[in-house]
Amino acid sequence: MLGAALGLVRDQAIARYFGASDASDAFLIAWAVPEMAATLLIEDGMALLLVPAFSLALTRRAADQATTEPGTGSAGATGEPGNGKAEPTGEPGPDPVRELVAVTLPRLCLLLTAGAALLMVGAPWVVGVLAPGLADPGLAVDCTRLTAVTVLTFGITGYFSAALRAHRSFLPPAGVYVAYNIGIIGMTLALHAVWGVRAAAAGVAVGSLLMILTQLPTFLRLLPLARPRLRRPVRLGRRAVRTAPLLGMTVLAPIVVFVVSRQSQVLVERFLASTLPAGAISHLNYAQKVAQMPMVLSLMICTVTFPVVARAMADGQREKARRRVERDLALAGMVVLLGTAVVLGYAPQIIEVLFQRGAFDVSDTEATAQVMRVYAAGLLGHCLVGALSRPFFSSTRPTWFPAFAMGTGLLVTMGAGYALTYRFGVDGIATANALGISTTALLLLMGLGTRVVPIRARAVTVSLGRLTGAALLAGAAGWAAAPMVPDAVLSLAAGCVLVPAVFFLTGLALRSPEVVSLLALIRRRFTDGR
Repeated sequence: MLGAALGLVRDQAIARYFGASDASDAFLIAWAVPEMAATLLIEDGMALLLVPAFSLALTRRAADQATTEPGTGSAGATGEPGNGKAEPTGEPGPDPVRELVAVTLPRLCLLLTAGAALLMVGAPWVVGVLAPGLADPGLAVDCTRLTAVTVLTFGITGYFSAALRAHRSFLPPAGVYVAYNIGIIGMTLALHAVWGVRAAAAGVAVGSLLMILTQLPTFLRLLPLARPRLRRPVRLGRRAVRTAPLLGMTVLAPIVVFVVSRQSQVLVERFLASTLPAGAISHLNYAQKVAQMPMVLSLMICTVTFPVVARAMADGQREKARRRVERDLALAGMVVLLGTAVVLGYAPQIIEVLFQRGAFDVSDTEATAQVMRVYAAGLLGHCLVGALSRPFFSSTRPTWFPAFAMGTGLLVTMGAGYALTYRFGVDGIATANALGISTTALLLLMGLGTRVVPIRARAVTVSLGRLTGAALLAGAAGWAAAPMVPDAVLSLAAGCVLVPAVFFLTGLALRSPEVVSLLALIRRRFTDGR
């Protein structure tokens, strides 16, 4: 939550000094690089690939430790199956977790270094592809070369985060966005008068280095890279972890295609918006960043519980995984729909309070608030895609269904975008985004129960439908009440009371299980405390 709050401060600083202009548009084109890198290398891609791999390695470490303890009678130190009479040698076998790191981390660093270098060299071509209608491509090229370093730094950050989350260490991975945004804010405040918007791009590079340093001490403590000294060589048995199949192309390719397709939604938006008047990309960016705050908060639940699901799948406990996934969908849906109601009701007040100062004027507030309300229609879809994709990749078996679902949603976004942009402008782009991501969410929800985790899709759909009804009524109440208080700060403060009250009362009337359970829990805690 602190990282998300600092993200808003970062956007406020950029809006204050550069507003919605050619300069901010150029930076946001370059910003596509760290956005894609963050999705692929920190959150979805690296996490979906490595959390299950580390979870399996931890499961095998625990099994190896159990079979080498005296008196187990199941295997020797080599890890070979025993006949009930095998005696342990007392020698420690190779640690599956350390072996996984030793095989994968150096290769990853080499690959990502080459990718960052290629991006720096090819920055003019990248900008030409992403935004052919940009007025000042030279500025965007400079910013892209500065942000290209995130291909390497985000990869290392994502690797560390996946390893630590699998070990149930969540504080250092949570702190990376705090460090990242501090770097961007600091460089922007210090150098904007000298370097212009290039200062923010340089801050991206500095902040990404701070992300690595935030996790490095804990990573070295939990996962020492030094090879332990053994009294004699230990022969690998059949139970030893094999890292290559865990991270081979059959597992990697579906994840990469899924993540790239998901992030391409943003690339399509900026491609279409580059043909609109200056500031269109910036309006889309500010609206999207604020509107997606409820989605970011809701997915924190799934970020923490994903290792639990992955470990349950590695242990073969499918019923435990089902209960966890269904509970995650319910909690995440309730959080994101409550946030959706606030966005629908108080979008103008939110944008005015957060951004209307300096170069960001009243007309920018009106345009951004309008498109933010359109984006709100797709918030549940974004949340469900993030929550549902994790169980699909919770085991080491390759699956192409999420990539198919995401590709289908991307095609919907592209088709709707081309059809709506030239008539409705940025509102048409936001509408296309909502349609595409909602299509993907529906496909993932219908496909999860029959392929990976046997969730009760119909029950989940009914539950989310009730919460959606409560959100629509609460948002309508906020929309009607917001203009009654002229001051934006006071109006928004009143809305933070009104909208949740209407949401929970409506949910209770509709007998939403999540609302009923939450209110019962609050009442029980209050009674026990009294």
